[in-house]
Amino acid sequence: MEHRRSMKGRTYLTFVAVACVLAAMATSNLARAQQVVLIVNGDVITNYDIEQRMKFVQLSTRKPAVRDEVVDDLIDEKLKVQIGRRYKIEVPDNEIDASYAEMGHRMHMTAEQLTQALAQGGVEATTLKSRIRADTIWQNIVRGKFQGDLQVREKDILAVLQTEKKDEKEVGYEYRLRPILFVVPRGATQLAEARRKDAEALRTRFTNCDSGLKFARSLRDVAVRDVIVKSSSDLLPALREILDKTEIGHLTAPEITQQGVELFALCEKKETTEDSPEKRQARDKIFNEKFQVKAKRFLQELRKQAMIERK
Repeated sequence: MEHRRSMKGRTYLTFVAVACVLAAMATSNLARAQQVVLIVNGDVITNYDIEQRMKFVQLSTRKPAVRDEVVDDLIDEKLKVQIGRRYKIEVPDNEIDASYAEMGHRMHMTAEQLTQALAQGGVEATTLKSRIRADTIWQNIVRGKFQGDLQVREKDILAVLQTEKKDEKEVGYEYRLRPILFVVPRGATQLAEARRKDAEALRTRFTNCDSGLKFARSLRDVAVRDVIVKSSSDLLPALREILDKTEIGHLTAPEITQQGVELFALCEKKETTEDSPEKRQARDKIFNEKFQVKAKRFLQELRKQAMIERK
């Protein structure tokens, strides 16, 4: 009997000892992750921040991350957020979430699917959202501070078009669209496929906006939204191609979104020479070049003024 008590006692002590060792290892790992590597004007960068960013770089570029480059990027982000605080530039969380969701949409994923994809690579969503926040703040700061220097003149646009041998008289288009949404509750994957078939059925019988929109409104759980006016210069080439292939009074192919299944009725399309896609591309090119020059110089100034302490 006493032997059994002794065995139980030793088993209990062994269990306690193992638990203590595991707790110590976990504490050690946590301490290492939270170890401060740099202090940038009072804001810290930890080992965990660096490891997370390195994993993100590897996941997004499919190339090994260089630690020194990652550290430099994190320092720049700290400086961007700090200058934002100085100028009282705040970006609401819902705006960051919207940008995050849009990034996922461009990769044909929902925000939840993007988060899952990051997690599979060992990356937390907050890592990407922190980067989005810093970049958004920086865009606002540079645009506001150098607004006059970032103006693009018409003669500069024409010069670029001539250099690239493009016709500045290229015709653009203005599209009047009506979004039609087949509502699907989030996560209802099977229902989404069924609703996509319903949307295809509507597409086959939709031949003009007057009667087609009226019929769409009569359908269950279908929302017809307000008119959207888009210029071809505002659209990506792939979207312009879709609309150019769509007959007036007909629908684009249905697409599954976070809200459900969406298609667009092309109700009007007219020519415009005010801002063709070629002119918009030239304007964006000039603006981006000016922006990069000003942003680089300003960031260099902030680095020179910064107190960066390496631990």
